[in-house]
Amino acid sequence: MRVQLGRGFGWLWSAYAVSTYGTWIAFGAFPLLAVRVLHSPAFAVSLLEAAGLAVAAVVAFSLGPWVEHRAKRPVMIAMDLIRFVALASVPITYVLGVLSYGQLLVVSVISGTASIAFSAASGAYLKHLVRGDHLLVANGRFEGTSWVATAAGPPLGGALIGLLGPVVTVMADALSYLLSALAVLRIRGGDVAAPRSPTTRVRGAGLLHGWRFILRDRVLRGLFLNSVLVSGLIMATAPLLSVLLLGQYHFPAWQYGLAFGVPALGGFVGARLSARLVTRYGRHRVMAVSGWLRSLFPLGLAFVRPGIPGLLTVIVVEGLLITCMGVFNPIYATERLQRTPADHTARVLSTWSAISKLVTAALMVIWGVLATLTSPLAAITMSGVLLLATPLLLPTRSARWREVRPAPEADAARSEAPL
Repeated sequence: MRVQLGRGFGWLWSAYAVSTYGTWIAFGAFPLLAVRVLHSPAFAVSLLEAAGLAVAAVVAFSLGPWVEHRAKRPVMIAMDLIRFVALASVPITYVLGVLSYGQLLVVSVISGTASIAFSAASGAYLKHLVRGDHLLVANGRFEGTSWVATAAGPPLGGALIGLLGPVVTVMADALSYLLSALAVLRIRGGDVAAPRSPTTRVRGAGLLHGWRFILRDRVLRGLFLNSVLVSGLIMATAPLLSVLLLGQYHFPAWQYGLAFGVPALGGFVGARLSARLVTRYGRHRVMAVSGWLRSLFPLGLAFVRPGIPGLLTVIVVEGLLITCMGVFNPIYATERLQRTPADHTARVLSTWSAISKLVTAALMVIWGVLATLTSPLAAITMSGVLLLATPLLLPTRSARWREVRPAPEADAARSEAPL
């Protein structure tokens, strides 16, 4: 039998699914516009990604307390509508012939900021909707959905670009946020908002409360440092890989989408196996092994070459990496939610996301400079070498690790497709 997580979770899951599909259909749209339409160099493409992340992250430090003390559904709906308007402006200006690099920067900042607020609100609301012993199942469904969208979105987006031009996928992404807002609007029942003391003001110290909470917990601290660096080093190479494949190696758009779409099937498999592996081997062991493996495979991108061999190399390397991420991510997300009190969840999640984006932005700029001084392939190789050391930050068995296993009915949920 399936684990019943409730109709409210179903609508939240639907909102996540439709916006995730839109995001992955538009995968690489901004770098593609920067390279093919605006003729931007490698450093400018990296700066485009980094500036949006950095400014959004700075703004997000004040969003955590703001989200924490407000009902979460209205926040999610508002953030979806903001992202819809921002992204819809890109195809409009493109058609009018006035699209600029500056506009792409502004849209990146606005959508990035709204995404942080939405993630903080949805994470807190998920904890409100789903019992603690079902969180691993719920996170597994989100993770599986993400990887199915990752597999299907880029090839579909590449085909749409080939048929209708480079901005049609941006419009599809914008519409996905409108549909997401409608799905959140359909959720019925209670909401959650942390009470605010009349004497409490949002000061600098308050904004850092989530940061202090993360640092005080040894397991959270290790997970945080590992996830931030792994994410940052992988994302720092994403715009460089776009420049390498699209600019230097002249991959057509459909091959570029295929190179990142097919490997995502490994993430779906990993997400399906995650609960099964935890049940059999325990949370810490599964997280440690998958965490080590996901830091090993990116070094394979150093061997990417033009043509079909290069395409196959990207598919194999990304497939192995993403399979390990599919196993690791639901466990890590569940541990983070279970170790965070309900009245701190939004602030901790927004702080986590904001600092992660700041680090990623900084690394993108650094790697853009490295690619300019050397080459995109050399910079990608440096990232792979540094990733080999990141598993040393994962929590050890001696830490106060909470071995929470899935609810018994989660075994039945293993065979349920996430969509």
